[in-house]
Amino acid sequence: MNEQTPAIRPEDRNMAMACHLAALIGLLIPFGTLLGPLVLWLLKKDQSPFIDEQGKEAINFNITMLLAGIVSAVLTMVLVGFLLLAVVGIAWLVLTIVAAVKVSNGQSYRYPFTLRLVK
Repeated sequence: MNEQTPAIRPEDRNMAMACHLAALIGLLIPFGTLLGPLVLWLLKKDQSPFIDEQGKEAINFNITMLLAGIVSAVLTMVLVGFLLLAVVGIAWLVLTIVAAVKVSNGQSYRYPFTLRLVK
């Protein structure tokens, strides 16, 4: 961080990181990829601008990945969808972990190729 960037409290970094990692609940619960980050963001968004920003980023990314997964699933009828499903799944997991690591270090993270639906 440079001199002009205000220090982000460790609790805020941890909660922002939890917003990103909460998407992993989707591995156990249907739609958990959206519900996990959404619940945490709704509960903690007023606590810190950093949590608000990163919570919205996590929600937007998981909405984008859900849409990409649906399109890939439809495309399985022409076989290319199987490859796309694998790519989407791996990208989702890797980018979620990258975001969590960046945010835990106090850096804002913006996912690539993400629809910004929640403002």
